[in-house]
Amino acid sequence: MTRALISVSNKTNIVDFAQALVRQNIEIISTGGTKKVLDENGIPTLSIEEVTGFPEMMDGRVKTLHPLIHGGLLGRRDLNTHRSAMAEHEITPIDFVCVNLYPFKDTIARLETTREEAIEQIDIGGPSMLRSAAKNHAAVTVIVDTDDYSQVIKELEQNGETSLKTRQRLAAKVFRHTAAYDALIADYLTAQVEEETQPDSYTQTFDVKQTLRYGENSHQTAVFYEAPQANSFSIAKAKQLHGKELSYNNIKDADASIRIVREFNGPAAVALKHMNPCGIGIGESIEEAFDRAYDADPVSIFGGIVTVNETVTAELADKLSKIFLEIVIAPGFSEDALEVLTKKKNIRLLELDFSEARQGGKESVSVLGGLLVQDQDWVNEEDAPEWSVVTDKAPTDSQMRALKLNWKAVKHVKSNAIVVGNDKQTLGIGAGQMNRVGAVKIAIEQAGKQAEGAVMASDAFFPMDDSVEYAAKNGIKAIIQPGGSIKDQASIDKANEYGIAMVFTGMRHFRH
Repeated sequence: MTRALISVSNKTNIVDFAQALVRQNIEIISTGGTKKVLDENGIPTLSIEEVTGFPEMMDGRVKTLHPLIHGGLLGRRDLNTHRSAMAEHEITPIDFVCVNLYPFKDTIARLETTREEAIEQIDIGGPSMLRSAAKNHAAVTVIVDTDDYSQVIKELEQNGETSLKTRQRLAAKVFRHTAAYDALIADYLTAQVEEETQPDSYTQTFDVKQTLRYGENSHQTAVFYEAPQANSFSIAKAKQLHGKELSYNNIKDADASIRIVREFNGPAAVALKHMNPCGIGIGESIEEAFDRAYDADPVSIFGGIVTVNETVTAELADKLSKIFLEIVIAPGFSEDALEVLTKKKNIRLLELDFSEARQGGKESVSVLGGLLVQDQDWVNEEDAPEWSVVTDKAPTDSQMRALKLNWKAVKHVKSNAIVVGNDKQTLGIGAGQMNRVGAVKIAIEQAGKQAEGAVMASDAFFPMDDSVEYAAKNGIKAIIQPGGSIKDQASIDKANEYGIAMVFTGMRHFRH
């Protein structure tokens, strides 16, 4: 082994690694800032210009893209034709490549970054060298991750070379790394081209955040990946203050709960269980909001998640501490609240940045053999269709407030979905039923006597008038639904028959 090429933007431990190579009598080629660091530490290096006889130019855009570099990387040592070509053109084999790339991700993460600045952080020579070396991993050891320095040094010191197994592992990591790098660039550039709303390929990338103990069930393995540019209002960016690590189901439930709470501007609390809200409450204070969310279903909240959109106070913490909860999520916790809640060993406390809460974006779900991608079900008020009162009787002001609250709630309930409530809280939720009237019956049964005078929200239209009749007979006074059924008039007529108000939104909220 004769020669290594080192060019890194992340210089962590690079001096120690280079010194280990020198001890093995390996000659080092280096570039720019990396060469300067190695030279300053007394490590002899060759510049790219000394190898190629060609100067660096165009602000560093052209320096390593040269046959004397890539020939040394790609030449197969096991083929006479390759060895002859290398000898004829005086190409020295390069047996080690240590490269990491321009910090494109960090650059675009800064809000003030211009498009031009981002473009200049697209590395061309680095990925080219990495890919060439990784392709020829039968002979070349390629390192893109500083965590791999120690293993390479260990094998060199023990055996004088790296094992094929190690080279294969490192090559696979390189191609994952360059693919992720390219995917991030593609996503950034695509987002800037407005007409490319449905690109012909989907190239998002994710980084490992956490290896989970298991998945949805104990026999399933699972990993939590984080998007490189994840919104601060996301479970991926939440700061865990207390408790065991999150499980697969915890993460899914926590995500569902924060999607709901972002619907509300004033103090709001969401209690959630198994991806469905079991209680949503609003109030003049966060304590009042929680009381209403709890009262909506004091049974189902057991073992669930509570998310609030204001700082958890000592008073609220005292209420929460009296219930068995998996997770509490909030924009902050007072010191007194933390003192109370951290005494509970099994509760997890997550602090979340709410500053970017009211934003949409894309979401995806895997299916066998593919991926479904869609816009989030987030509608700016100015883009929402006009609501229309379709019955003889119009909702009162308080009923309209109740309809708005429960319409926000029903969009987050698994379809078929029905929510019964008032203008302060949900009272009964029917989720995931195979027929709509079944969901109506569950929601009204849960609401009990409180259904009298309440309102009802349906995520999609009523295919028949039976749901309206059942609701009216059980005290519901106003209904909100999208409309759009060929039998809409039958439902309208039934509402008029019972003297209840009905509002059409012109937009459904299926959640499968």
